[in-house]
Amino acid sequence: MKTLLVLSTLVISAASFAGPSKISCAVMTGNKVDIAAATKAHHYADYKGNRYFFCCGSCPGTFKKSPAKYAKAPHIKTPKTANTTK
Repeated sequence: MKTLLVLSTLVISAASFAGPSKISCAVMTGNKVDIAAATKAHHYADYKGNRYFFCCGSCPGTFKKSPAKYAKAPHIKTPKTANTTK
């Protein structure tokens, strides 16, 4: 029984470290956005160390006109880019 409890705790902990796979659009907060799909489609913007995701191609322009207005919207920390220069 203790083993089952420990395993359950590990699985739950691992899932919480994986991060969200969906997030609310920063402009149209009622719309959920798949982070991987939005990243691939370039439907995101970085602002003050945070990355905001959008549900469509129109939202980034709206965000960029007034980013402070949307700064409290759900977001993640801006991912660090890998240095590919050798």
